[in-house]
Amino acid sequence: MPMVQTNISERLHQIEAELKPFGARLVAVSKTHPPELIREAYDAGQRIFGENRVQEATAKQPELPEDIEWHLIGHLQTNKVKYIASFVAMIHGVDSLKLLQEIDKQGARNNRVIPCLLQFHIASEETKFGLNEAEARELLESKEYAAMRHISVQGVMGMASFTDDKNKVRNEFRHLKQTFDTLRQGYFSNTDAFREISMGMSGDYRIALEEGSTMVRIGSAIFGQR
Repeated sequence: MPMVQTNISERLHQIEAELKPFGARLVAVSKTHPPELIREAYDAGQRIFGENRVQEATAKQPELPEDIEWHLIGHLQTNKVKYIASFVAMIHGVDSLKLLQEIDKQGARNNRVIPCLLQFHIASEETKFGLNEAEARELLESKEYAAMRHISVQGVMGMASFTDDKNKVRNEFRHLKQTFDTLRQGYFSNTDAFREISMGMSGDYRIALEEGSTMVRIGSAIFGQR
Protein backbone atom coordinates (compact mmCIF):
# COMPACT_ATOMS: atom_id res chain seq x y z
CA MET A 1 0.00 0.00 0.00
CA PRO A 2 1.63 3.32 -1.05
CA MET A 3 2.26 5.83 1.71
CA VAL A 4 0.01 8.84 1.53
CA GLN A 5 2.13 12.01 1.55
CA THR A 6 1.39 13.49 4.95
CA ASN A 7 3.70 15.21 7.34
CA ILE A 8 5.53 13.61 10.26
CA SER A 9 3.04 14.89 12.81
CA GLU A 10 0.08 13.37 10.98
CA ARG A 11 1.84 10.02 10.53
CA LEU A 12 2.78 9.95 14.20
CA HIS A 13 -0.75 10.63 15.34
CA GLN A 14 -2.13 7.95 13.01
CA ILE A 15 0.22 5.35 14.47
CA GLU A 16 -0.40 6.48 18.04
CA ALA A 17 -4.14 6.03 17.47
CA GLU A 18 -3.46 2.43 16.36
CA LEU A 19 -1.27 1.77 19.42
CA LYS A 20 -3.65 3.22 21.98
CA PRO A 21 -6.09 0.27 22.25
CA PHE A 22 -3.12 -2.03 22.91
CA GLY A 23 -1.44 0.23 25.46
CA ALA A 24 1.80 -0.03 23.48
CA ARG A 25 4.48 2.63 23.22
CA LEU A 26 6.13 3.94 20.09
CA VAL A 27 9.88 4.06 19.54
CA ALA A 28 10.33 6.41 16.58
CA VAL A 29 13.33 5.01 14.72
CA SER A 30 15.33 8.08 13.82
CA LYS A 31 18.46 6.37 12.43
CA THR A 32 19.88 8.14 9.34
CA HIS A 33 17.46 11.04 9.85
CA PRO A 34 18.77 14.51 10.75
CA PRO A 35 18.02 16.35 14.01
CA GLU A 36 15.56 18.66 12.20
CA LEU A 37 13.21 15.76 11.45
CA ILE A 38 13.57 14.40 14.97
CA ARG A 39 12.71 17.87 16.27
CA GLU A 40 9.58 17.86 14.09
CA ALA A 41 8.49 14.58 15.66
CA TYR A 42 9.39 15.91 19.11
CA ASP A 43 7.25 19.00 18.53
CA ALA A 44 4.38 16.67 17.63
CA GLY A 45 4.69 15.05 21.07
CA GLN A 46 7.02 12.09 20.44
CA ARG A 47 9.61 11.51 23.20
CA ILE A 48 11.12 8.05 22.56
CA PHE A 49 13.58 7.76 19.68
CA GLY A 50 15.55 4.72 18.55
CA GLU A 51 19.03 4.74 17.07
CA ASN A 52 20.91 1.78 15.60
CA ARG A 53 24.43 3.15 15.74
CA VAL A 54 26.24 4.51 18.78
CA GLN A 55 28.12 7.13 16.77
CA GLU A 56 24.88 8.57 15.41
CA ALA A 57 23.17 8.55 18.81
CA THR A 58 26.03 10.36 20.54
CA ALA A 59 26.14 12.99 17.78
CA LYS A 60 22.42 13.74 17.94
CA GLN A 61 21.85 13.58 21.70
CA PRO A 62 23.50 16.92 22.61
CA GLU A 63 21.68 18.73 19.79
CA LEU A 64 18.18 17.80 20.93
CA PRO A 65 15.98 18.32 24.03
CA GLU A 66 17.13 16.71 27.26
CA ASP A 67 13.82 14.96 27.93
CA ILE A 68 14.15 12.71 24.88
CA GLU A 69 14.44 9.02 25.76
CA TRP A 70 17.14 7.56 23.54
CA HIS A 71 16.83 3.82 22.90
CA LEU A 72 19.71 1.89 21.33
CA ILE A 73 17.94 -0.66 19.16
CA GLY A 74 20.74 -1.97 16.95
CA HIS A 75 23.46 -4.52 17.59
CA LEU A 76 25.74 -3.12 20.29
CA GLN A 77 29.44 -3.92 20.56
CA THR A 78 30.88 -4.05 24.07
CA ASN A 79 33.55 -1.44 23.27
CA LYS A 80 30.86 1.11 22.35
CA VAL A 81 28.78 0.92 25.55
CA LYS A 82 30.84 3.59 27.32
CA TYR A 83 29.82 6.23 24.80
CA ILE A 84 26.08 5.96 25.52
CA ALA A 85 26.06 4.82 29.16
CA SER A 86 25.55 8.31 30.56
CA PHE A 87 22.28 9.00 28.72
CA VAL A 88 20.75 5.93 27.05
CA ALA A 89 17.22 5.23 28.35
CA MET A 90 17.10 1.60 27.21
CA ILE A 91 19.31 -0.88 25.35
CA HIS A 92 17.17 -3.27 23.32
CA GLY A 93 19.75 -5.61 21.86
CA VAL A 94 21.41 -7.43 24.77
CA ASP A 95 22.44 -10.76 23.26
CA SER A 96 25.24 -11.98 25.56
CA LEU A 97 26.38 -12.09 29.18
CA LYS A 98 29.57 -10.31 28.13
CA LEU A 99 27.60 -7.34 26.80
CA LEU A 100 25.41 -7.20 29.91
CA GLN A 101 28.52 -7.23 32.11
CA GLU A 102 29.93 -4.25 30.20
CA ILE A 103 26.64 -2.34 30.49
CA ASP A 104 26.67 -3.03 34.23
CA LYS A 105 30.26 -1.80 34.48
CA GLN A 106 29.53 1.41 32.58
CA GLY A 107 26.32 1.91 34.56
CA ALA A 108 28.40 1.81 37.75
CA ARG A 109 30.84 4.35 36.31
CA ASN A 110 27.96 6.68 35.56
CA ASN A 111 26.20 5.99 38.86
CA ARG A 112 23.01 4.84 37.20
CA VAL A 113 20.99 1.70 36.48
CA ILE A 114 20.59 1.09 32.74
CA PRO A 115 17.36 -0.56 31.54
CA CYS A 116 17.93 -3.44 29.09
CA LEU A 117 16.00 -5.93 27.00
CA LEU A 118 17.23 -9.42 26.16
CA GLN A 119 17.28 -9.90 22.39
CA PHE A 120 16.04 -13.23 21.08
CA HIS A 121 16.66 -14.79 17.68
CA ILE A 122 13.15 -15.54 16.46
CA ALA A 123 13.59 -15.15 12.68
CA SER A 124 14.64 -17.75 10.15
CA GLU A 125 17.42 -15.54 8.77
CA GLU A 126 20.87 -16.39 10.08
CA THR A 127 21.93 -12.74 10.03
CA LYS A 128 19.80 -11.73 12.99
CA PHE A 129 21.45 -11.51 16.39
CA GLY A 130 19.94 -12.86 19.57
CA LEU A 131 19.76 -15.46 22.30
CA ASN A 132 17.76 -18.66 22.40
CA GLU A 133 15.82 -19.61 25.51
CA ALA A 134 18.53 -21.95 26.85
CA GLU A 135 21.16 -19.23 26.53
CA ALA A 136 18.90 -16.75 28.30
CA ARG A 137 18.38 -19.18 31.18
CA GLU A 138 22.11 -19.72 31.44
CA LEU A 139 22.66 -15.96 31.56
CA LEU A 140 19.97 -15.35 34.17
CA GLU A 141 21.18 -18.20 36.36
CA SER A 142 24.84 -17.15 36.26
CA LYS A 143 26.70 -15.83 39.29
CA GLU A 144 27.86 -12.91 37.13
CA TYR A 145 24.27 -11.82 36.51
CA ALA A 146 23.39 -12.21 40.19
CA ALA A 147 26.20 -9.77 41.06
CA MET A 148 25.03 -7.01 38.71
CA ARG A 149 23.68 -3.86 40.36
CA HIS A 150 23.65 -1.32 37.53
CA ILE A 151 21.41 -2.99 34.94
CA SER A 152 17.68 -3.69 34.99
CA VAL A 153 16.42 -6.40 32.62
CA GLN A 154 12.95 -5.16 31.73
CA GLY A 155 11.81 -7.50 28.99
CA VAL A 156 12.58 -9.00 25.60
CA MET A 157 13.17 -7.87 22.04
CA GLY A 158 13.09 -9.63 18.69
CA MET A 159 12.88 -9.13 14.94
CA ALA A 160 10.67 -11.27 12.75
CA SER A 161 11.73 -12.66 9.37
CA PHE A 162 11.63 -10.23 6.47
CA THR A 163 8.89 -11.96 4.52
CA ASP A 164 5.42 -11.45 3.08
CA ASP A 165 4.26 -14.60 4.90
CA LYS A 166 2.14 -13.06 7.64
CA ASN A 167 1.52 -16.39 9.36
CA LYS A 168 5.27 -16.93 9.68
CA VAL A 169 5.72 -13.45 11.16
CA ARG A 170 2.79 -14.01 13.53
CA ASN A 171 4.22 -17.32 14.73
CA GLU A 172 7.62 -15.72 15.37
CA PHE A 173 6.06 -12.91 17.41
CA ARG A 174 3.92 -15.43 19.27
CA HIS A 175 7.06 -17.39 20.12
CA LEU A 176 8.70 -14.25 21.55
CA LYS A 177 5.62 -13.57 23.69
CA GLN A 178 5.77 -17.15 24.99
CA THR A 179 9.47 -16.68 25.79
CA PHE A 180 8.63 -13.49 27.67
CA ASP A 181 5.93 -15.29 29.68
CA THR A 182 8.30 -18.16 30.51
CA LEU A 183 11.05 -15.84 31.70
CA ARG A 184 8.66 -13.69 33.71
CA GLN A 185 7.27 -16.73 35.48
CA GLY A 186 10.70 -18.29 36.06
CA TYR A 187 12.88 -15.30 36.93
CA PHE A 188 10.90 -12.07 37.23
CA SER A 189 7.63 -12.96 38.92
CA ASN A 190 8.29 -10.34 41.63
CA THR A 191 9.70 -7.72 39.26
CA ASP A 192 7.13 -5.21 38.00
CA ALA A 193 9.73 -3.65 35.70
CA PHE A 194 9.91 -6.83 33.59
CA ARG A 195 7.03 -5.93 31.28
CA GLU A 196 8.36 -4.95 27.85
CA ILE A 197 8.04 -6.91 24.62
CA SER A 198 9.80 -4.89 21.93
CA MET A 199 8.63 -6.30 18.61
CA GLY A 200 7.15 -4.92 15.43
CA MET A 201 8.51 -2.50 12.83
CA SER A 202 6.99 -0.45 10.03
CA GLY A 203 6.04 -3.49 7.94
CA ASP A 204 4.71 -5.78 10.65
CA TYR A 205 3.81 -3.77 13.76
CA ARG A 206 0.07 -4.44 13.44
CA ILE A 207 0.68 -8.19 13.73
CA ALA A 208 3.09 -7.55 16.63
CA LEU A 209 0.44 -5.57 18.50
CA GLU A 210 -2.06 -8.40 18.11
CA GLU A 211 0.53 -10.81 19.52
CA GLY A 212 1.30 -8.76 22.63
CA SER A 213 3.90 -6.16 21.76
CA THR A 214 4.30 -3.37 24.32
CA MET A 215 6.78 -1.37 22.26
CA VAL A 216 6.99 -1.02 18.47
CA ARG A 217 10.01 0.35 16.59
CA ILE A 218 8.82 2.36 13.60
CA GLY A 219 10.92 4.48 11.28
CA SER A 220 9.97 4.67 7.60
CA ALA A 221 6.21 4.83 8.31
CA ILE A 222 6.91 8.06 10.22
CA PHE A 223 9.89 9.68 8.57
CA GLY A 224 9.56 8.20 5.08
CA GLN A 225 12.25 6.31 3.18
CA ARG A 226 15.81 7.55 3.04
